[in-house]
Amino acid sequence: MKIAYLFGSLTRGGTETLMLDVFRNATRHGLDAIGIYRKTGEYEQDYLNSGLPMYKLAAGANKFAYLQKLRKLMLVNNIDIIHAQQYIDAFYAYFACLGTKIKIMLTLHGYDFNVNLSSRAIFNFIIKRTDRNIFVSNAQLDFYVSKYKLNTGKQRVVYNGISLSKIINASDKNAIDQLQRNQNIKKELNLSSNTIILTSVGNFLPGRDQMTLCKFAFLLKQRNIKFQLLFVGKQLNFAAERYDACVRYCRDNDLLQHVTFMGMRTDVPQILAQSDAFVYATDHDTFGIAVAEAMATGIPVFVNDWEVMSEITVQGKFATLYKTKDEKDLVEKFMLYLEHKNDYLIKARLAQKFVRETYSIENHILSMMKQYEF
Repeated sequence: MKIAYLFGSLTRGGTETLMLDVFRNATRHGLDAIGIYRKTGEYEQDYLNSGLPMYKLAAGANKFAYLQKLRKLMLVNNIDIIHAQQYIDAFYAYFACLGTKIKIMLTLHGYDFNVNLSSRAIFNFIIKRTDRNIFVSNAQLDFYVSKYKLNTGKQRVVYNGISLSKIINASDKNAIDQLQRNQNIKKELNLSSNTIILTSVGNFLPGRDQMTLCKFAFLLKQRNIKFQLLFVGKQLNFAAERYDACVRYCRDNDLLQHVTFMGMRTDVPQILAQSDAFVYATDHDTFGIAVAEAMATGIPVFVNDWEVMSEITVQGKFATLYKTKDEKDLVEKFMLYLEHKNDYLIKARLAQKFVRETYSIENHILSMMKQYEF
């Protein structure tokens, strides 16, 4: 069974990070696959070095020529299944493979909340014509089945996975001591040793809610808490105002000495391991890889009670849930953490064990390979 994974671009995002971990671990799990991408990105060289063959095939203005090239590439490589990571790629694959026995699968990494009319028509067409759709949570599957009246027999849930080899255990004193000697985040930011480090990871794009965290920071400042909130994630051109609004809010409320916009970083595991807690806010994430990585690190995690976050944290058993868009509820729960740190650290260690057993990249690959058995 040979799989062709289709990508739009190889930018540094949640989907691309997940799939890069899949590519790096594919061979030792017997996953025979290639990758095909239309656009480059920050991850391009990482994918080229991943161990699986990669092909760049730009769509261009002549879509018919693109479909011909895509079809030829599939046939030359004896592809059995095309697994698209975006609905537009599944749409292209459907026409490129007409008359062949190649099956088409699509993983839905997001919701359709920001899809325009023409894109919605394409989406509605292809989601009912794939051989199998993969969802990354039960809540997401339920949403799509209900909205698009999908055949439940063709829909599956496969949780995302994280590569545990890159996660640093926050309770490993030797590892942390070495980090603080070589990559000390407090030293980099010129922070005192008793500053509480709060980290949030994720690009500033629709679906995220960094503004609630900015308002949370304002409440912490009012309570005279000595903290630094780190936003790890970049501004994106198509959603630039989301980033600008957060910077503007922090500037207007004299928060820039407490909030650092880190931009894109390649040392997220190192930053998480030196953080006191992880904070996150979402409007409609479908899984939350950053949340799972923070839990795997073993630090206390605070995330809003969006149904997907409730699902992946087992209704808050392995993280602290606060009311969505309610910075006051978040600050109250965070103050409890400051009063009972040991209890929260015990909970974090349990969460760490749960994530490592449930959301590993190995489990993800093995679960996905079962879905390739038609």
